[in-house]
Amino acid sequence: MPAYTQIDIGIPDEQRRAIAEGLSRFLADSYTLYLKTHNFHWNVEGPMFNTLHLMFETQYNELALAVDQIAERIRALGFPAPGSYREFAELATVQDASGKPTATEMLSQLASDQEAVTRTAREVFRLAEEASDQPTADLLTQRMQVHEKTAWMLRAMLAER
Repeated sequence: MPAYTQIDIGIPDEQRRAIAEGLSRFLADSYTLYLKTHNFHWNVEGPMFNTLHLMFETQYNELALAVDQIAERIRALGFPAPGSYREFAELATVQDASGKPTATEMLSQLASDQEAVTRTAREVFRLAEEASDQPTADLLTQRMQVHEKTAWMLRAMLAER
């Protein structure tokens, strides 16, 4: 029996490819943010240690589940999902942390990164909307809500008292 390779889900091949490429960038940003948040969870120090240690753990656990959903959507569209550090580094706009940032710098970086991931999602959303790709649009809408809320919470931790 021949392998099934034809995909006919009502989205033309060119649009499916563009959406999958956008989702690959979104996956790379999300995975890089996951790694960075996990790094900060391990290495945060100072008077806010316990609060931030737990907050970062909640955030990286949420991201771990999200990257799987994003990768599986890419696969459902018929394309391979990127999965190596090299691919993520080439595709991501979120940058790895360097040096040993302070707790305040960690909060600032993560807030900016959450916003960057939101911007990437919003770019891909436009492609999904044009293609009437409701499952991708729904995934992106849910992810944008999480990233915008998380960015707000991180920014709130930076507010002067």
